[in-house]
Amino acid sequence: MTNSSIATGRFDIPAALRILGEAAAEAGQPQALFAAFDGLCKQSVGHQLFTLLAWDAPAGEVERIYSSRPAEYPLKGRKPMGPTEWGARVLKGRGTWIGNGADDIRWAFPDHELILSLGCEACVNAPVRWNGDVLGVVSVLGPMGSYEEADLAGLDLLAATLAPAYLAARR
Repeated sequence: MTNSSIATGRFDIPAALRILGEAAAEAGQPQALFAAFDGLCKQSVGHQLFTLLAWDAPAGEVERIYSSRPAEYPLKGRKPMGPTEWGARVLKGRGTWIGNGADDIRWAFPDHELILSLGCEACVNAPVRWNGDVLGVVSVLGPMGSYEEADLAGLDLLAATLAPAYLAARR
């Protein structure tokens, strides 16, 4: 398979890499890169909620390190992601996930009531992987039917660009 045959949905990978590369060079890291990634996702696939979650494997929790809606989802908010099927797939299994419908949101997230109250019934998640580990997760949520498998593939390719910012956020 050549690179030109990889489906990336509505993500324009060369343009995205240019945007993210420029953002990574700006002062104010890691928030500058996080905000650029948020804007890129908003422009490419749209969202009503965009969060970046850092994975604390020993504690079995994720911590919000970026939020497009800080009133509802403030920074540094933590939530348990104990032994769930979603956690086994995304956090421990290092895989992506797409949900489409309220039942999928309920299945995946303990805070599903708040997510659904925001009109979010679709979600794409891609892990941020580094050195064999999952540092965290990119979470893009919108109305039902917002995302397709190809969009998830594009998000997964781009999630790796966040690894340096995740490492900086740990400090």
